[in-house]
Amino acid sequence: MADAASSHARKPDGATGALVLADGTVLWGHGFGAVGQSVGEVCFNTAMTGYEEVMTDPSYAAQIVTFTFPHIGNVGVNDEDVESKVEGAVGCVVREDITAPSNFRSRGEFGDWLAGKGKIGLAGIDTRALTRRIRMSGAPNAVIAHSPDGKFDVPALVKRAADWPGLEGMDLARVVSRTADEEWEGGVWSLGKGYARSPHDKRPHVVAMDFGAKDMIFRNLVKAGAKVTVVPAQTSLEAIQALKPDGVFLSNGPGDPAATGVYAVPVIKALLDADIPIFGICLGHQMLALAVGAKTVKMHQGHRGANHPVKRLEDGVVEITSMNHGFAVDADSLPDSIEQTHVSLFDGSNCGISVKGKRAFGVQYHPEASPGPMDSFYLFEKFVEMLK
Repeated sequence: MADAASSHARKPDGATGALVLADGTVLWGHGFGAVGQSVGEVCFNTAMTGYEEVMTDPSYAAQIVTFTFPHIGNVGVNDEDVESKVEGAVGCVVREDITAPSNFRSRGEFGDWLAGKGKIGLAGIDTRALTRRIRMSGAPNAVIAHSPDGKFDVPALVKRAADWPGLEGMDLARVVSRTADEEWEGGVWSLGKGYARSPHDKRPHVVAMDFGAKDMIFRNLVKAGAKVTVVPAQTSLEAIQALKPDGVFLSNGPGDPAATGVYAVPVIKALLDADIPIFGICLGHQMLALAVGAKTVKMHQGHRGANHPVKRLEDGVVEITSMNHGFAVDADSLPDSIEQTHVSLFDGSNCGISVKGKRAFGVQYHPEASPGPMDSFYLFEKFVEMLK
């Protein structure tokens, strides 16, 4: 890939969008969605479906998603597939231009939807080459820009990308978390029926700490038999205890777990000391590990997609899972009080832990499967069964 100066000199006619990497590389294409520019880390996602869920997942805050599947946007968008009302990915990179939506559930066009949410799209990019670059060199910082008149200040965009500090050390959970407690309503979605109503029978009470949660996680907790109260990321131990939880759930979320752990880990430690059952997913899994003395590390390229094989060590069963994370628990740092329960079959990285002598466990992947396979729903049932 060329340097900034030569890339800018060869800007093709009609180019209205650009991905400008921190090293000066410029990739030209067709902009769609919002007009303007956004900075973030470029990652890739291998899922073939669920682009709307991906773009509204708060775990993608401050990230630009490259979709490896070439046909993104051609089934349109609808209100039912949105995973969160808060900030998710800042933009996306796709191979083919967006076509008119063709799906009976569609209520709008993907580009118009992105524009309404202030997110930038870039089409016409060789996403295979970009993905190979990320795999070889790691996830770069970049600016994604859309200018309908085709005018770009490339040196300024390069500088912005180079000056951005990156995700390491960044606490984004407080940015995407709810700001007030919420009594969760609604179960999982089914075709022709929409989202199920929450039952009002007596159920175990789960307090869910929102570090950037996907709504489908709460719906699965309801499906598994729980009553759910969602609280902000920085909720105190005293406030959680005042809700009289039977168990506490630690959600997924963006950013560096060590940075979020500054305020969350002491609360999690106290919950463990009180022997309150805990279940963590993704960022929540990482912070549970931090609370018992393990460490987390920034990954070279991360895991993002809906086809990641994970081995369950107790019986050798392989689950095909949905993942979205750029940090991981360092398996070599796990103390004797932790049992490793799951590992990735792609690279051997840690994908699950349980705390010995406690009713506490976590997984690195997303068992709510939105989007993705549904192999791991049993984990929600396992957690709720602990509370009865």
